[in-house]
Amino acid sequence: MDNESSNHRQDSLKSSGPHSTTTTTSPLFPKGDDASDDGDPEVWAAFTANFSQVQSVLDRNRSLIQQVNENHRSKIQDNLVKNVELIQEINGNIAKVVSLYSTLSADFSSMFHQRNGAAAEDGKSNAEEENKSSE
Repeated sequence: MDNESSNHRQDSLKSSGPHSTTTTTSPLFPKGDDASDDGDPEVWAAFTANFSQVQSVLDRNRSLIQQVNENHRSKIQDNLVKNVELIQEINGNIAKVVSLYSTLSADFSSMFHQRNGAAAEDGKSNAEEENKSSE
């Protein structure tokens, strides 16, 4: 990572205080678009819930990392000892995010294969009907 992007990252971390909020939009769910028109509303709801869980864990990690940095800068022994527990929580949260993304991937794959299977069956049925009607 070059110095410029590293400095920008550090500046952005400094500017976001402990009570700041971050709004993240996903290209899969653009604001104002009704994504449920393009598929099964239950599937989209599950994806949305999963992404919301991921974002919540990532936001928690951002807060924990800020606390770890503050504790490290303070050089107070008790704060440095607290960092061990905070870093363990961060590691646990990373494992949770990996698990959530794994579930999301499996769900997406399953949904994709079900749709392709249904589309193939529809195509097969339509072809059979056309063959019967042309006889």
